[in-house]
Amino acid sequence: MLIQFFYTLRAAKLPVSVKEYLTLLEALRAGVLDDDGGPTVDKFYALSRTTLVKDEALFDKFDRAFAAYFKGVELITDLTRTLPQDWLTRQLERELTPEQLAQLKAMDWDELMDTLRQRLQEQNERHEGGNRWIGTGGTSPFGNGGVNPRGVRIGGPGGQRSAVKVWEQRAYRDYDDQIELGTRNIKVALRRLRRFAREGSDMELDLDDTIHKTAANAGMLDIRMVPERHNKVKLLLLMDVGGTMDEHVHRVEELFSAVKSEFKHLEFFYFHNCVYDHVWRNNRRRFSEKTSTWDLIHKYNRDYKLIFVGDATMSPYEILQPGGSVEYNNEEAGAQWLQRLTQAFPKHVWINPEPAGVWQYRQSIALIQQLMQQRMMPLTMSGLEQAMRVLNR
Repeated sequence: MLIQFFYTLRAAKLPVSVKEYLTLLEALRAGVLDDDGGPTVDKFYALSRTTLVKDEALFDKFDRAFAAYFKGVELITDLTRTLPQDWLTRQLERELTPEQLAQLKAMDWDELMDTLRQRLQEQNERHEGGNRWIGTGGTSPFGNGGVNPRGVRIGGPGGQRSAVKVWEQRAYRDYDDQIELGTRNIKVALRRLRRFAREGSDMELDLDDTIHKTAANAGMLDIRMVPERHNKVKLLLLMDVGGTMDEHVHRVEELFSAVKSEFKHLEFFYFHNCVYDHVWRNNRRRFSEKTSTWDLIHKYNRDYKLIFVGDATMSPYEILQPGGSVEYNNEEAGAQWLQRLTQAFPKHVWINPEPAGVWQYRQSIALIQQLMQQRMMPLTMSGLEQAMRVLNR
């Protein structure tokens, strides 16, 4: 099995050598994965990435190859049956009429999960183009490449954005705060959110006072210095990453870079789709280095202004349903955490990179708008200026 894994990595243009592959086998024989509850997929992923990948820039390429080879090994919903790879190979794409789409039944949460467990027990062969089994190109709620109002995406890329669970984990990439801005207009808009105060040692020439004191001393130069002025605004930035946000990476990076340069008192964290009981600072270590959302609420006081950045495009279950996260079984609904955050930080806004014209067609966006007390603005110049005015009230 691992020989084919090695060839998969090489086919993905990863510079993996035989020596590194043998190091991985040596670690497995030494029982590196046997501690703390025995081997798991997460442990093998961490070990193989550590031994086989030498450059952090290749992590995302490794994640893609790992997911392609071990697809279906472990369900986030704790269903651990392995599916044959040919079941999930997409060979056709159906186009349905609006009338056919309207006839598709959307299961509720409990029915969807119970039905998936039943299909995993009953199914024993590949299906394509159907409406019942796990497969591709059909109207079944299980598989990929098809159409269904709500389903569990298993293998393959997302297309319809209607999955409420995803049977695959990807490592997300941190937003680059050093990206060269294509325009300075974002910085100009952010400067509306400023409250300057002088702090620190004398670093700046006070020209007016120097002239006054020099004149008072009959022309003898008397240089006066004052502490430099700094923006005293405290900002807490929570950014959605991964999934549908991949389409907006460049614009969010521009925003992030501008925020980093304009605000001295900045704390930032990542989340995926909706905020739950934890966030993280580094996407490469998001499973091992989590920050409790309660810690955010307790650590940062009400002086902080809270900005969410995300497209708010997800299944409504991810907002309203315990266990609704596509990544894990969250104990409390995302809506509860959003309410706690907005109560803890009264000055808050949500900035959405999706065009405002499509908001009315996304049920999840309407839900987030309601939770934000309609404080959602588009990631445009006018939207940013409006957001800064709201935060300044």
